[in-house]
Amino acid sequence: MNLRLLTAGILLCTAVSTQVKAQSRPDKLYSMSGIGLAFPVGETADYFKPKFSTSLGLNLGLGNGGLFLYPKVSLHAFAYNQITPDAGYTYTLQKGRSTTYLLNVALGYRKIVNKWAFYGFAGAGGGIILTPQAGVNAATLQVTQSNKSNGLGIAEAGGGIEYNIGGANLFVETSYMYGFGKIQNRTFNTVPITLGIKPNLSKLLSKL
Repeated sequence: MNLRLLTAGILLCTAVSTQVKAQSRPDKLYSMSGIGLAFPVGETADYFKPKFSTSLGLNLGLGNGGLFLYPKVSLHAFAYNQITPDAGYTYTLQKGRSTTYLLNVALGYRKIVNKWAFYGFAGAGGGIILTPQAGVNAATLQVTQSNKSNGLGIAEAGGGIEYNIGGANLFVETSYMYGFGKIQNRTFNTVPITLGIKPNLSKLLSKL
């Protein structure tokens, strides 16, 4: 499932990037990679705590204005404290680790002012969130751990600031992510904050 999600993201990014030569704007295509934290909010804070997270994506300019397409894969990590045992399990797992594999495709708008750029975006997607489970065998004194795959759709909206350093932009981005599904019978909501770099791939692709 994880491989299928990442493969779908790569195929989407490859397909949309073929349009870059037909555009004349200076921000035709950026790759995006960032690190940061995803902060659980609302009910999600009952079972998740923030840990190190990463994001990978593309910004593909649409037309000659400020519109761009923004496919992104979010690989957020959380500390996981189970509230109630999953079906078939007796014990709750504490201080575990949960990971997301979420693909979001958004439409955004960027405004460039000298070396600075300001942008906003909104979109939707989906994927899986892995949560650990622990089974205890009292007879053999063994603990068996496995992962539960929680599939859900998501909606995400946010914005960011970029600073141009030549062939790339440094950026800070924040968003609100809402999950159309529940974990531990509670809605999934988080606020990712990401720092990273967006290399401008337009010059490279124009030479191919």
